[in-house]
Amino acid sequence: MIVIRKVDELRKYSIEQRSKGKTIGFVPTMGFLHEGHISLITRASVECDLVITSLFVNPTQFAPHEDFDSYPRDFEHDYNLAKNADCDVLFVPAREEIYPEGATTSLSVGDLAYVLEGKYRPHFFDGVATVVSKLFSATLPNKAFFGQKDYQQTLVVKALSKDMLMGVEIVVCPIVREPNGLAMSSRNKYLTDDERNKAKILFQSLVATKEFIESGERNRKKINAYLHDSLRKLESLKIDYALAVDASNLEEPNEFDEGSEIVLLLGTILGKTRLIDNMVVKVPITKYNEDDRFQIGLK
Repeated sequence: MIVIRKVDELRKYSIEQRSKGKTIGFVPTMGFLHEGHISLITRASVECDLVITSLFVNPTQFAPHEDFDSYPRDFEHDYNLAKNADCDVLFVPAREEIYPEGATTSLSVGDLAYVLEGKYRPHFFDGVATVVSKLFSATLPNKAFFGQKDYQQTLVVKALSKDMLMGVEIVVCPIVREPNGLAMSSRNKYLTDDERNKAKILFQSLVATKEFIESGERNRKKINAYLHDSLRKLESLKIDYALAVDASNLEEPNEFDEGSEIVLLLGTILGKTRLIDNMVVKVPITKYNEDDRFQIGLK
């Protein structure tokens, strides 16, 4: 595995590899890698000839009151994990490589960026869109791999690649969870042992609500109420949002259609730690036997 720190050097490498017919998979991260990141690198190594992983804590997606300065960083830890996962290139740019002095250009991805997570972090998705576009320009990937845990972000990045004609296929990979169900995140480091144990309620609530939907419930307000009731069992959990939306566009119909996909989205704070999670649920299709259909036809 090689380490590249300069954009020009990385772009030259990628152009050379693509000229040889190699496919490039890209895994953008903010470092402090965990098993969730490793699953992305592993998936990329299966689907592509070469894997580039970036380590860059992006300043434009942090508000002034957020944890940019304290965000966990450990290059040696990240280097060893990425190397063992068969990463080919570790891209570790300095801030001025991604945001040169005097740079003023940024991207906005529209309404999708200002609901749910974007409502509580209005700077966030524009920062994501801007840095991802820069990283795509540096790495020139065929595919980019993102985790489902950041569900809204995956929709934003898909829209970015499509709208800006980038031609990068966005591959969304399953959430990797801790033994108690907590979605893996670099920010889990901030949790105390007691908070980490209590945080299992997020996954438990998602599973319970999934079963509620699969039992036949399609009314959005009833689904949301069920999810909230489950989460409120942990009084110390602050809920920014917890709701069911259309998985393709985050819209909120009164009733979900049979056979459609719902995503249950959570944005919460436990102690001082922001925790997000989600679960995709397929709305069951009502099945009738022949006698039922005959009786319905007579009415």
